[in-house]
Amino acid sequence: MRLFTPSRVVALVALAIAAVSLFLALGVASAGTSGPAKQACVKGQALLERNKANAVAYYETAFNDKNPRLAVKLYGGDEYIQHNPLAANGFDAFIGFVESFTAAFPDIHIDIRRVIAECDLVVTHGILSGAPVFGQFDSKVVDIFRLDENGKIVEHWDVLAQQVDPATSANGNPEV
Repeated sequence: MRLFTPSRVVALVALAIAAVSLFLALGVASAGTSGPAKQACVKGQALLERNKANAVAYYETAFNDKNPRLAVKLYGGDEYIQHNPLAANGFDAFIGFVESFTAAFPDIHIDIRRVIAECDLVVTHGILSGAPVFGQFDSKVVDIFRLDENGKIVEHWDVLAQQVDPATSANGNPEV
């Protein structure tokens, strides 16, 4: 019996996202940030939809349109806390990271399949193609964005892994 099957990894990622959301919603702690948890819990479906639209537009403008400067101008907040260990904090670092990544992989494209919003967090679940970082198959990616009270991006976490060969799937279901 394999300990790490694709479905178990997906379940583990879902549990991790739920745990982070719970801790942030309760104001107990903010993983990796200094000081007390910052919270801008929006009230109402319209603001949640605004946050979802802003997170998707930020991500797609930066990577699909290859225009991280415009993404930051339109959707960036007063600060940018980054939890990806390959990128530094701040929007200048984000712009530099995206510009170098899209230069290395000019065919990169993010296809966002799901968007979930709660309080000040937006989670996207998608497929990253055109960047064979992990091997021959596209990557599955989960991004978590924290937005301020104005719906602007101020913090980011991500989880990225190669999809498996669909022919070896035990259940025949797509990973994303």
